Amino acid sequence: MRMEIRTGRKGKKKAVNLSLDSELLASAREQGINLSAVLERALAEEKARRWMEEHRGAIEAYNQNVRTDGVWSD
Repeated sequence: MRMEIRTGRKGKKKAVNLSLDSELLASAREQGINLSAVLERALAEEKARRWMEEHRGAIEAYNQNVRTDGVWSD
């Protein structure tokens, strides 16, 4: 199951300090990579991954129930 990852939120931005490998940072800047956008996307993906992991049992139980009993609309 794939979850849609939403990163285009218009919420308030907050400046933060991060420690990054200097060579990696220099390379990213040379390539014009938007660090904020990349980090926001990575954080949203990690949040979704953790949610899926936390709820995996309930999702699997529901899917098994649908396989054995169908859905109410059937």
